[in-house]
Amino acid sequence: MTWDAFHRRGEILRDLIATAGARRDGTLPHRLADGTELYPDLFDDELDLVGALLLTWHARLSGNIERELAREPMDLEAAVVRAWARTADEGTGVRLVLDQHIAHPLDARMGRALARARHKEWVRLAAAAGLACDQGRAAAEAGHRIELAARERCRRAAPTPRPANARRADPPCAGSFVERIRAALVA
Repeated sequence: MTWDAFHRRGEILRDLIATAGARRDGTLPHRLADGTELYPDLFDDELDLVGALLLTWHARLSGNIERELAREPMDLEAAVVRAWARTADEGTGVRLVLDQHIAHPLDARMGRALARARHKEWVRLAAAAGLACDQGRAAAEAGHRIELAARERCRRAAPTPRPANARRADPPCAGSFVERIRAALVA
């Protein structure tokens, strides 16, 4: 791959992530808004494209885990749950596309690749939370429980639909600095 192709692929991937984030329907766009085809020129096939999204997800998740562990070094599991939930919130479109392809892989090759990636992610989650030090089944199960807890956190945090005529609530960061500190202490 040439340097120009590498950079073009990165640009396309950023546009793809933005498109998936705007649509939030879990489908993998094959064309961008400007009509650019995503493959075969830039990506070999859908597995290559989903794999690129998966790498993006893992990179962001790793960064969020590091930040949360630095903030909360005493409750590792809660920090990892928050990191996964934050990553899902930051990349909702990507997460929906990944979940769709995990649930409905296009073929056996994609199914195997995503199953391996999922297992490795669960092991990493468990290790970061201090719940495992190997890559066995127990580690994957612990990581899966962390993911489920994070998904539940996301579900609870999701905004509930409100009637069109309902008054919009103030954002959580509204108010003075002192009022926000008071609210945080009471919570």
